Amino acid sequence: MATIDIEQTRNQARALLDSRIESVTTLVKSRQRIADLKEQLADAERDDKRAYVRATRDGWSAEELKKLGLEPAAAGRRRKAAVRSASTDNSTGNPAAGHTESPNGTGNQA
Repeated sequence: MATIDIEQTRNQARALLDSRIESVTTLVKSRQRIADLKEQLADAERDDKRAYVRATRDGWSAEELKKLGLEPAAAGRRRKAAVRSASTDNSTGNPAAGHTESPNGTGNQA
C-alpha cells in the first residue's frame, strides 16, 4: 500500500490555490485601473465642458470654436449614444412585449 504524504499534498494544493489567487489578484488590479481611468476621464470631460463654456462666455462662438477643431462633441456624442441605447432597448422591448401579449390575449379569447 502506498503512503500519502500529507505535507506534500498540502503544499501542492497551496501551490494550485496560489496560482488561482494570483490570476484573481491580476483581474482585480485591472478592474480597479479601469475604474480609476473612467473616473479620470469623467473629471477631464467635466473640465473640458467648463473650459468650453468659459470660452463661449469670453466671446468665442460655437462656429468659431468648431473651425478651430474645438467642438463640444465629447459630451454630446456620449449623451446621444446613451439616448440611442435607451431607445433601442425600449423599442426592442415594447414591440416584443406587445407582440407577445396580443397573440396570447387573442388566442385565449378565441
